[in-house]
Amino acid sequence: METRGRHYMAVGLTGLAVLCGPLMLGSGVSVYSAAVLIAIFAIMAYGLDVIVSDLGEVSLAHTVFFAAGSYTTALLSTRGGVGSAWVTLLAAVLVAIGMAALIGFVTLRLREFVFSLVTYALAVVAMTIAANWSFLGGSDGIRGIPMLDLSIPGLTLTARNDRELWPYAFTLLALTIYLIDRFRHSALGAAAIMVHLNPRLATMSGIDPAKVRLQVFLFSAPVSAAAGWLYAYQRAYVSADLLENYFLILMLTAVVLIGRRQLLGPLAATALVLIQEKFFSLGGNVDKMILGSVLVAILAFFPQGLAGLARPLARMWTRRDARN
Repeated sequence: METRGRHYMAVGLTGLAVLCGPLMLGSGVSVYSAAVLIAIFAIMAYGLDVIVSDLGEVSLAHTVFFAAGSYTTALLSTRGGVGSAWVTLLAAVLVAIGMAALIGFVTLRLREFVFSLVTYALAVVAMTIAANWSFLGGSDGIRGIPMLDLSIPGLTLTARNDRELWPYAFTLLALTIYLIDRFRHSALGAAAIMVHLNPRLATMSGIDPAKVRLQVFLFSAPVSAAAGWLYAYQRAYVSADLLENYFLILMLTAVVLIGRRQLLGPLAATALVLIQEKFFSLGGNVDKMILGSVLVAILAFFPQGLAGLARPLARMWTRRDARN
């Protein structure tokens, strides 16, 4: 209980620090923009995190759910005339669940390399459709998305710019982190780990691996879609570039950089990447090269992430203090 209390205290303090960050750093537009994007892309990465870290599969199609959330929001708020962001959020979640059920039915029969290859092929198909289908705006995309409006009777909740949007972004981020933590302490989370580590034992224990894999997929997709929903309002524009490899590499880097199954890992990793790109940029192409190089280096030399690297260093430091 004490360990769990310290865990939640750490999460709470970290969340408070992140929420207060823009206020402490100043009122520059770039600071608020960075804060909002960190929250959005961290949420996007958490959707993939449960697939990679808990289910043990590498889905290369999670950009599809991110894009689905954005496109659903754009279509409803522009052509559908839907003003309430609550409605577009619900629609984005439902569309993501429907797509996850369809994609999961096809892909979750496969494992490891074949699963990753097929999901990547689906992402390529989705990008081709988005870039060429006039209903989705084609190569021009969909413009004119109105401001975020989460107003309820008696309370106006709107955001016209990043200065006003960041509290909503970090509220959604905090909710996402809470849901990921609850998932990992649930029966489904425990079953996912068992299916990942020992499918035969899971089957002998009465667990249906196919059903568990599909349920986890259905849980993860709306998370990434919610990030896409908010990104559409932040950007006020949606196009096929949401399905570019940059977003996929960003998601994968956020999952593995700090270490798998680290509750705040995707948030910390996303913050590191976005801070470098926003405040220490070496140019768009160079930044992408840096991002890709970091992913390669982590996977090749530090498969347990920076947390895995820190543990032996901490033990060495502890032994040094003990000798002294």
